[in-house]
Amino acid sequence: MKRSLILLSSAGAFCAAMVFAGAGAQVLKNHDSNAPVNFTADRIEVQDRADRVVVSGNVEVTQAGMKLNAARMTVAYRNGAGSGVEVDRIDASGNVVVTKGNETARGNVAIYDLNSRLITMLGNVTLTQGSNRLSGGRLVIDLTSGRSTVDGRSSGGAPGVSGGSGGRVSGTFTVPQRNN
Repeated sequence: MKRSLILLSSAGAFCAAMVFAGAGAQVLKNHDSNAPVNFTADRIEVQDRADRVVVSGNVEVTQAGMKLNAARMTVAYRNGAGSGVEVDRIDASGNVVVTKGNETARGNVAIYDLNSRLITMLGNVTLTQGSNRLSGGRLVIDLTSGRSTVDGRSSGGAPGVSGGSGGRVSGTFTVPQRNN
């Protein structure tokens, strides 16, 4: 059980990275990823032979003012050389919603690859910050460069390359009132 709790603390890193998508690097920089991580779910299953933990049923993870909700979360890990457990990937599925303050990122699926430092949200992706809203099929966040890309595709392929399931990106942004 101690091992599974260590793995679940990595979900906090996932939450921090997901909020980055909705608000830019400043939110991620200010997030306390060392804060305690709390979670609730209907079920937790540790699959030691498969090196993963599955948390399912109304999953809610909170850390330092951020909250992740999903139907299911899988944490893939490996035993590091002398360093204990190392998390490689976190997958969340089933109406994934991440919130912090007035910022929200939503999608059908979210994948956080810790080794490549990439977060990908797929399917009905929406980002909102106050009254500003951006929608698309896929969101890719590169945590190394700080660059986020939203496109209309809901599956693979390189950004800027046509093909696959082509959709469109749409958005609504509030314009400050100006006096003429």
